[in-house]
Amino acid sequence: MKLSALSLVPVREGFTRKQAIDSVIREAKLAEELGFERFWIAEHHNIRAYASSATQILVSTLLHHTQRIKVGAGGVMLPNHSPLIVAEQYGTLATLFPNRVEIGVGRAKGTDPFTAAALRRQAASQTNHEQDVADLQTYFGKEQPNGINAYPGVETNVPIFVLGSSPASAYFAAEKGLPYAFASHFLPMQQKQAAEIYRQNFKPSEHCAKPYMVLCLNVNVAETDAEAHYTNSTLRQLFLNEQRGENVFVKQPVENMDSLYYSAGERHSIDLQSGGIFIGSKDRVTKQYADFMDEYAELVDEVMLTGYIFDEEKWLDSLRKFTEIVKSY
Repeated sequence: MKLSALSLVPVREGFTRKQAIDSVIREAKLAEELGFERFWIAEHHNIRAYASSATQILVSTLLHHTQRIKVGAGGVMLPNHSPLIVAEQYGTLATLFPNRVEIGVGRAKGTDPFTAAALRRQAASQTNHEQDVADLQTYFGKEQPNGINAYPGVETNVPIFVLGSSPASAYFAAEKGLPYAFASHFLPMQQKQAAEIYRQNFKPSEHCAKPYMVLCLNVNVAETDAEAHYTNSTLRQLFLNEQRGENVFVKQPVENMDSLYYSAGERHSIDLQSGGIFIGSKDRVTKQYADFMDEYAELVDEVMLTGYIFDEEKWLDSLRKFTEIVKSY
């Protein structure tokens, strides 16, 4: 099973955004050292907890600080951008760093409606996601005589992944013959259904000869089960604050989450949203990974790791431990 990583460049409470970016540089370097396939940055806007709004700049920064690993945006939210500008930006990066740049494209806005309007692109209801993806493929492909070209994106053939969190995106990725990345790190409920739909309906294309499925999951491997569940309260608080519309920084872990929930229903909602996770001691996660492989080995080609552990060193150690588990499987 190939491994990769996704970061939203979390801004921990009490830390600066510069420290958040420095932290993700260290994470990308570790991912390369561990042999990860790719490292992606996810686009979000007007959210205090994340410093990942200008993905193309962050991707460029990470490319400059690494040597081999593929780096991309996972994703570029197409309702916010002109496909031509995306092709120009990432085509420029691909020209500077051949065979190392890629993008995942999504149809969501990665923000609230007011911020989306401030981004000065037409409303999502007025965009055509299928056409935007087709335009990107054209701009990254052969030069169009007397047409519109994305210089220097022309002929860079930047790989495009379809992002999604529902079966609808699985059908789209399969129909277009593109690799598919599913967001189980925040909506894990339909991951197996989406994987099966994608496999069963995939149509080979010039871009992808056979289905390629990436499953993005949270990971938290600690010395003990208790420590993992304690540090995971940072992730649960993040989900809780997002559901309530509270725009705050990434919070420190707490001993007991119970007093933070308004209701049993709210707790149940967070349980569902945070269900896509490998969590516990190394022994516990080893068993979880074995169970995962029993169920998904034929459906998933790559696991993309993400997570929100407040202590950076513990987060990096979690990545190391999980990599050891996968390599010893």
